[in-house]
Amino acid sequence: MRLYYHPFSSNSRRVLLTAHHLRLNLELVAVDLLGGEHKTPEYLRLNPNGKVPVLVDGEFPLWESHAIMQYLAEKSGEQDIYPQELSARADVNRWLFWSAYHFAPAAGLIIRERVSKRLVAGLGAPDPAEIARGEALFPQVAIVLDRHLAGKHWIAQDRLTLADFALAAPLMHTLAAQLPIREFENLQAWFARVQSLDAWAQSSD
Repeated sequence: MRLYYHPFSSNSRRVLLTAHHLRLNLELVAVDLLGGEHKTPEYLRLNPNGKVPVLVDGEFPLWESHAIMQYLAEKSGEQDIYPQELSARADVNRWLFWSAYHFAPAAGLIIRERVSKRLVAGLGAPDPAEIARGEALFPQVAIVLDRHLAGKHWIAQDRLTLADFALAAPLMHTLAAQLPIREFENLQAWFARVQSLDAWAQSSD
């Protein structure tokens, strides 16, 4: 399997975290975002959205990072991060959807302005109004996660799951993007646990 990715993409990072945890040997192909490689006709045939990551398994290209995570877990056979039991899997899926629709977009507003615009061609200069919008929105979603994590080590099912990898990925940019997480102690403690995992260290290479 081949993964088209970028090392500074948090969407790529959640897929890499999953692959490393599952000990899957992916062929990694770095996409030159600054050079506009993601907008070439060849790349758009893989992902018409012109974004990373894309997983290619044989003749099957798959985009959307959360879908790729699920695919890798299913394909790996024996795995411990995506439960089979219906309600347990629904619990993990709940947080994957929340990641995609709430947490990642809120963090992404800030990350785009302070990080992505330095790395991706054609995005323009940082917009202070968008940064302010992100800094107002992010705490509203972060507090949901922080309260949920009170008394818990992991997000779903009292164990490490895809939900933890999905939600931790954008926080790789905490320092560079100046994400406002200081007031959320439960979130910070959980993120430190994720950062202590071998998969986190391996996906940082």
